[in-house]
Amino acid sequence: MANVKVLNMAGEQVGEVELNAAIFGIEPNQAVMHDVVKNHLANCRQGTQSALTRAEVSGGGKKPWRQKGTGHARQGSTRAPQWTHGGIAFAPKPRDYSYVLNKKVKRLAMKSALSAKAQADEVVVIDAIKMNEIKTKTFKNFLNAVGVTGKALVVTAENDEIVVKSARNIPGVNVVFANLINVYDILNAKSFVVDQAALTKIEEVFK
Repeated sequence: MANVKVLNMAGEQVGEVELNAAIFGIEPNQAVMHDVVKNHLANCRQGTQSALTRAEVSGGGKKPWRQKGTGHARQGSTRAPQWTHGGIAFAPKPRDYSYVLNKKVKRLAMKSALSAKAQADEVVVIDAIKMNEIKTKTFKNFLNAVGVTGKALVVTAENDEIVVKSARNIPGVNVVFANLINVYDILNAKSFVVDQAALTKIEEVFK
C-alpha cells in the first residue's frame, strides 16, 4: 500500500504513514456500500408520519342524501376519501423502518468506503488534531492549510469538545470519533481527515 503524507495543522509535512492494505487497499464493493447506505438511511427514519382514515375523521354519520332518485351517485358518508375533509385512503401510520444487516456485510462496506477514499487520494492524515480554545476561524484555517475544501469528515481518536464545537458551525464539516464512523458519512464527505491516533484505532478495529 502506498504511503500517505502526515501533515500538521499548519499544513506542513511531518512524516509519512503506510495505510493498511487490508482496510484501505481492497477493491470497493459498490453493491455492498449501497446496501449499507440504504440501511443507514432507513434506520434514521423516525417513522412518525400519521394521517386519519375515514374511521377516525369526525363527522359523516348522516347519509348526505337518499339512496335513489336524486341523480347523484350514492353516498353513505361525507367522510369517505373522495369528499373534502374526508379520511385518507390507506393512511400512513407510525411504523419502524429499521432493519438489521449482516455484520460481515457492514464490515466489507466500511473497508470498501475507506478504500474508495484512499484510491481517490481523499484521505488526509494529521499528526494531531488539537486546539487550545473554541474558535471556528482557527479550525477553518486548519482545513484550508491542509487543502480541504467542501464537505469533510474529521475523525478524532477521542471526544474533544473544543474541536467539536469549533467545527460545528462550518457547513459540510462533520467531526466524529474513530469508533463512531459509518459508511454513509465517509461516502458523503469529499475529504476524509483523520487524526493519526484515530487512524491507528480504525486499523486495529477493522484489520
